[in-house]
Amino acid sequence: MRILPSISLATSYRRCLTASSLVLANPLSISQAGPPPTAPLPAASQYGERVDRRRRQADLVKKGQEMRMEQLKPGRALKQRFWKDVVVKTNSDGFYTIYLDARPVRNPQTKVPLSIPASKPHLATAIALEWDLLTSAQQALRAHLIPLTSIASRAHDLALQDASTASSKPVSEATAPHQSRTIREDIIMTLLPYLDTDTLLCWAPPPPKVADPTKTVIPTLRGQQARVAEPIISYLTTSIWPGVELNPSLDDNSIIPTEQPQETRDIIRGWMTGLNAWELVGLERAVLAGKSLCVGARLLCEWGASFADVRRALGTDRPQEGQRFGIEEAAQACSLEVMWQTGRWGEVEDSHDVDKEDLRSQFGSAILVASGTNQA
Repeated sequence: MRILPSISLATSYRRCLTASSLVLANPLSISQAGPPPTAPLPAASQYGERVDRRRRQADLVKKGQEMRMEQLKPGRALKQRFWKDVVVKTNSDGFYTIYLDARPVRNPQTKVPLSIPASKPHLATAIALEWDLLTSAQQALRAHLIPLTSIASRAHDLALQDASTASSKPVSEATAPHQSRTIREDIIMTLLPYLDTDTLLCWAPPPPKVADPTKTVIPTLRGQQARVAEPIISYLTTSIWPGVELNPSLDDNSIIPTEQPQETRDIIRGWMTGLNAWELVGLERAVLAGKSLCVGARLLCEWGASFADVRRALGTDRPQEGQRFGIEEAAQACSLEVMWQTGRWGEVEDSHDVDKEDLRSQFGSAILVASGTNQA
């Protein structure tokens, strides 16, 4: 095998491509510094269009993802109103039923169609108006948006339970808490304690006596409370609960309420037991709103369908305008102390004004539930 000799680079031949002479570079000293070069900039139009296009694409992708996630949510249908018209119809039994197109409004507890007695067309119309004002099915899950539907459903439950338990046991305050009680018993046992702390019977302490009789007597809160409470108490103790003794809940300079006599409690308990389902639920709404059993009973006696004979016997079946005990009178009787304080110190915005309107709304719903067309 023959090995060729290696060729050295030093002896290699170089051939120039041009005939011009070579010029050596003259580099500058590194101690001399000049301005830095400007950074290259892309075309402004191309850069802006590219960024805008990517942003639009990102927004479209995000919206598509949100739409897909929204469709997968189970409550998506609740955000839409699935009915167009709300009508009130009369069923075969003579009761009113509210229909959302072809679907009846159902009792949330028993899931049966909500039935309104034939003597309460105003209540049925008001419930239909509630549902007609809703913009989505999700709003129907909020009780404060459908207060009349809620109170009518409770009265409907009580009426069905009363019909199924014709021979009910008498209500006793000694009923053990762990024992199951009916709706009627539960309502009565809830309302009775309000008698000891009734707003109408809680009066301010009497003012100190004025030594100088020539000084002008300034009206006091206790005097106004007495003027408002005495006609209501007189009406109840003479026409509704004859012989009942209603004492002020607070003694002079005391913050501990005084219990009413046991005889008074027994009479009022028996009176509530005899109320029908719709009137008892209306009484419950009025008492819980005004914190006064006396005011709730007075309002019920003025508007309840079962008390038309009492009003006729007292000659108050056709009162003149402004002489009937209504929403405004009940609200003033329950909030007299608040009105006294706000008159001196002013109202708190979004607090006192909201409570004032809510109280009147609650009393109005109680009147609608308890009243009927067969009253005088």
